[in-house]
Amino acid sequence: MKHIYFILLFFCISFSYAQSSRANGDIDGFKLYPNPVTSGKVYISTQQNDAKQILIFDVLGNQVLETTILGKELNVSELDAGVYVLRVYENNKAVTRKLIIK
Repeated sequence: MKHIYFILLFFCISFSYAQSSRANGDIDGFKLYPNPVTSGKVYISTQQNDAKQILIFDVLGNQVLETTILGKELNVSELDAGVYVLRVYENNKAVTRKLIIK
């Protein structure tokens, strides 16, 4: 039961932080698709399409993936099905989104 409360708290904090960061420099033209992911690949596009540092966290806050992509395609086939928090950094700007893998 404690895990459920922790998970809910984590989501509330991460999503409220993501919402508040929009005024402080969201990445222009950020798009994440498809979400939910069914093919093992997710595409992340931005207006500038520069190199992006990607961090993915599980619901317990553990970092499960850290990589840098130069294009749009991110391979998430090694991740188990579930709900994750995706954090993308590009040119000193950041965005946080929920990522669902089926």
